[in-house]
Amino acid sequence: MEKTEQIAGWLSLTDIYITVSNQLEIVLQERHDLTLKEFYVLLFLSETPEKKLKLQDLQKRIGLSQSALSRLVARFEAKGCGALQREICQDDRRNLYTSITEIGEEKLNKAFDTFYQTVDSALQESSLQEDLKKLLLPANYSNG
Repeated sequence: MEKTEQIAGWLSLTDIYITVSNQLEIVLQERHDLTLKEFYVLLFLSETPEKKLKLQDLQKRIGLSQSALSRLVARFEAKGCGALQREICQDDRRNLYTSITEIGEEKLNKAFDTFYQTVDSALQESSLQEDLKKLLLPANYSNG
């Protein structure tokens, strides 16, 4: 694969990500009063066996600074919905856990359909179909 094909593929992937993320941000906010980052917080917490993560681990997965994630969690708690709760880690009292509550899981489950519908709809747009072709075709040539 030539460098120009790699760059074109990378730019196509970036365009797809930005377009779909922007659409998700708008629709999740309108329908569920959730930002995309809040959706990810609920999702990542719900996927763990104990339904909780250390704030530091969640920070790495979300891609926010510690202070930005703390503000996000605080806003989520302040919304009065009770979707998240914080607790001190018993093994190391310097660490905080953030856990998803039943209310948070209900909120996430309601947002899932919107998430899937929005992603599916966005990927059907003709401009993104062209980006997907640019992204996938070079990979097919390198395997042949």
